[in-house]
Amino acid sequence: MNSIAAQAGTLSGLDWGIVGVGAALLFVISYVFGREEKDTDDFFRGGRRVPPVVACLSFVATEISALTIVGIPHTAFTENWRWLQFLVGLALARLVVAFLFIPAFYKHNCTSIYEFLGHRFGPATQYTGSIYFFITRLLASGVRLYATCMAIGVIMGWPLMATIALFTVVSIAFIGFGGIKAVVWAGAYQAIFFVVAGVAVASYLIQHIDGGLAAALQTAYDAGRLSTFHFKFDLKDASTFWAWLPAGFFIGLVSFGTDQEMVQRLLTVKTRKSSQKTIISTIITVWPVYWLYLLIGTLLYIFYQQNPSLVLPDKLKEILPHFTTEVLPTGLKGLVLGAIFMASVDSPLSSLTSSFVTDIYRPLINRCASEKHYLLVSRIGVLAFGLVLAGIAVACAPVENILWFAFEILSVTGGPMLGVFLLGLLTRRKANLTNIPAMLISTGVCLTMLLLRKLRPDILDLAWSWLVVIGTVITFVLGLCFGSGDYEAGNHQTKPER
Repeated sequence: MNSIAAQAGTLSGLDWGIVGVGAALLFVISYVFGREEKDTDDFFRGGRRVPPVVACLSFVATEISALTIVGIPHTAFTENWRWLQFLVGLALARLVVAFLFIPAFYKHNCTSIYEFLGHRFGPATQYTGSIYFFITRLLASGVRLYATCMAIGVIMGWPLMATIALFTVVSIAFIGFGGIKAVVWAGAYQAIFFVVAGVAVASYLIQHIDGGLAAALQTAYDAGRLSTFHFKFDLKDASTFWAWLPAGFFIGLVSFGTDQEMVQRLLTVKTRKSSQKTIISTIITVWPVYWLYLLIGTLLYIFYQQNPSLVLPDKLKEILPHFTTEVLPTGLKGLVLGAIFMASVDSPLSSLTSSFVTDIYRPLINRCASEKHYLLVSRIGVLAFGLVLAGIAVACAPVENILWFAFEILSVTGGPMLGVFLLGLLTRRKANLTNIPAMLISTGVCLTMLLLRKLRPDILDLAWSWLVVIGTVITFVLGLCFGSGDYEAGNHQTKPER
């Protein structure tokens, strides 16, 4: 094993070259696709001229992110493959989004999906939905940015604060100039890079495990590390199929149907049918990537079992970056670092800004400005949100399991968001101001339940995955109870579908 460790060391010229070329290509993409941003339609929707295959790959890259590249191997290393149960619910959610949510967004020609809430209910619900998005996306993306910078800091030996500062500046420059077209095209490139890096790391591990892949999988199976489907019904256990299925389904509806960060990519293609095909195609596109990084985590577990002389990181959440630094040879280090770097640039700054300008600034602060003015405000918004995101990332340093923490955030605010969208899509009730207390009550209940299960499990021992379901139901039921009168299509003026 000394020979393996001896291959590692500081980054070589080849590693730097891989990272440098990868980064340079990202900024070339930003220049090529961002140099002709004429108005906010170009900046936020790419003029709806993005090819569906590019939008599909970008959607996958956004869903994967650094949180998956770092967090999924950690989960497989310390636990098992039961995460795959979650993907069943996510697949079902994509189908519902394709045939229920996307037609409504195209019907109203939405730039921000919270415009739909404005058309359906009124401005108060639109503003509240947008604010919920700001809170949810900033917190969740702060965790993603922390995961990225933590991994790069471990590989490079850089302090966390300096790494966060560097990558915040990079993201602001990239998105502030290129807008959504740069983000989408870069996302397609990133998705390919993620797969290449993952295959390279898995291949290296297989070559350096005694007995190869077959022996590794047999050992992992005997140790319970390949456990995937767990059908025991237990409300306290978040790892069962009956917990993961509804969690995946509801969180998928939240992420793919009510989150501007994800939906914005689906709105860059020309027609509703193209958008529907795009999200459905991601079902078969993203599964192999999740499986690949779960496999990497399992192979890392076997590798370190066979090589006890190799030192594990103090924090197991750093297992892949630590392995990259201490074991991987020249070239592969650069691939992993490049993949994590790519994930850092795929930030939510474009979606946050599009929601702010469309839902808040344009209707409430300055209604009659020119498109040039709104484009300038959009770029200033990218800067402002970038700084906020950096502060949140710094505050995430004490978090141990970054993957579960991100989903716990979503479980509190996602349910109220999903509940009000479903109220608009599935019913004809008209409730504008009364939607706000319904969402706030639901948020309060879910937050209280989350704190109780963490601080007082003797009072409430419930898997966190049920919270988003509970929040959705509470918001939907209260919205029905508080609302009055049927909504007739056409009460609000809509824009024609493009």
